[in-house]
Amino acid sequence: MSKILYIKASPMKERSNSIAAADAFIEAYKKSLPNDQVKTIDLFSAKLPEFDFVAASGKYKIMRGKPHSPEEKQAWDKVVAVIAEFKDADKYVFAVPMWNFSIPYRLKQYIDVIVQPGQTFAVDSAGNYTGLVTGKPVFVAYASGGDYPVATPAEAYDMQKKYIQLILGFMGLTDIRSVVAAPTLAGGPETAEQKRTTAIEKAKQMAGEF
Repeated sequence: MSKILYIKASPMKERSNSIAAADAFIEAYKKSLPNDQVKTIDLFSAKLPEFDFVAASGKYKIMRGKPHSPEEKQAWDKVVAVIAEFKDADKYVFAVPMWNFSIPYRLKQYIDVIVQPGQTFAVDSAGNYTGLVTGKPVFVAYASGGDYPVATPAEAYDMQKKYIQLILGFMGLTDIRSVVAAPTLAGGPETAEQKRTTAIEKAKQMAGEF
């Protein structure tokens, strides 16, 4: 039995194209593997720890082998609890809309919490990085109002997929599968509905091989 962590990074709920595709993926997956567990984190309602001065200070004390203050330990324990929840999963599903050519701020906050030395990556004395979360597949449902095709001038604006692929790979997650619903604004309502439907159908098909 596998544990899936489903991370929703849109506040738009049923109106979200990325969530629609990711929900379809989860629904199809559960039909084929009903005994697997799915845990959902809605980042726009979840209480994420603040990565403020106290938490950051605790992080750097760990890196330098220095003891925590009580306040730093309390803050760092909250960070470690979120990381433990993330690492406990066997598979990952993300719903990621594009905001200002990149990702929503709540997803960035979540990433800034879980990407920590000694937890999700290691660095040796020569400065070489190694991801510590390995051998786990990831499915990402992307959505964007515009279209940013590969090998076109518009591709330069796409910091959404590039960043997600980079940061997941940095943690050791290299089996990354995805669908894209785009454009959902630039082409008008009919194009948006078509792109949403296509992404949903593709997500359903991909769920059988996850």
